[in-house]
Amino acid sequence: MQQSQPMEQPPAVVSSKDQMYITDMLSWNLNACKKAHFFAEQCQTPEVQQALDQMGQMHQRHYDKILSYLNNNSQTMN
Repeated sequence: MQQSQPMEQPPAVVSSKDQMYITDMLSWNLNACKKAHFFAEQCQTPEVQQALDQMGQMHQRHYDKILSYLNNNSQTMN
């Protein structure tokens, strides 16, 4: 059985399936960020509130990183 090697560079063409997955990743991270923020506001326990805030910030960073990557690569392709 042959093991596949990871891609060093993403392909120049993004398939519609890839595009749908990227859209899903953005949606999941944005949704998780919003939910963490909402529940942190409702929380009475400072430690739990801090953990929820940190989780929300992590998902926000992931969202921003994906979006930044897409914006940078779309500019280089034009």
